[in-house]
Amino acid sequence: MTTVLAQDAATDAAVGHAVDVLAGRHIAVLTGAGVSTDSGIPDYRGKGAPVRTPMTAQQFLSSDAARRRYWVGSHLGWRAFAAARPNAGHEALAALENSGVATGVITQNVDGLHVRAGSRRVVELHGTMRRVLCTHCGQVFDRRDLAARVEADNPWIAIPDAVELGPDGDVLPASSDGFVVPDCSVCGGMLKPDVVFFGEYIPVAKFTEAEQLVHSSDALLVAGSSLVVNSGIRLLERARRRKLPVVIVNRGETRGDGHATVKIDAGTSEVLRRLAEALPAH
Repeated sequence: MTTVLAQDAATDAAVGHAVDVLAGRHIAVLTGAGVSTDSGIPDYRGKGAPVRTPMTAQQFLSSDAARRRYWVGSHLGWRAFAAARPNAGHEALAALENSGVATGVITQNVDGLHVRAGSRRVVELHGTMRRVLCTHCGQVFDRRDLAARVEADNPWIAIPDAVELGPDGDVLPASSDGFVVPDCSVCGGMLKPDVVFFGEYIPVAKFTEAEQLVHSSDALLVAGSSLVVNSGIRLLERARRRKLPVVIVNRGETRGDGHATVKIDAGTSEVLRRLAEALPAH
């Protein structure tokens, strides 16, 4: 019991320090998978997370069998994503933007929960599972419409025995044999979810938008990211160069802890809610 109280006291002190540091400032927010764990979407870098071997863009584009495997798993993962709901952390960040405190959210997540929680300026660095693109003609499809096509062509997939959800919607199916891969209804071309695959680069325009959000802000709040992905650490470096205060909320260590003005080693939902309640509106 003593240990728990000590940890709570340390968290309370860190949150109070963060409020002092952030009060009166316009804050850019960077989020990672840890923000969505309370919505039932696991963090693939947190303690106890399973080892993952994500499909690369090269594998997806070059192999029919790889695409079948990907689409089966991606469809099952999308269905689980679609059933997830924004949690208190997502809602707190939307409230901070609504009160004029947060300038927007830059997220490494593809689950769309920030948008569904009401955040208006959301830079989705790694894309979104909500859309699918044709790699040939560029046509954009709503994932819900494509999911209906997938289930019509593969009715067995709508009733899986078990679905183990990964953070990027990358469920591993037992078998992809016989799966009918969806194609573009406009030109018959290859479809690809609007996400950045392992081995792909974030589009320059997307990263520039994230940089501009940091540049137009007076502080950076990092929530639920270990900052292992280079895009996150690059944005932290942009803030550091401008001598902006940096607050990091994450369970466990991050690559940016040495540059943090305040580090809060705790879950994001509760801490973000407390920050939203304490920081005065602009």
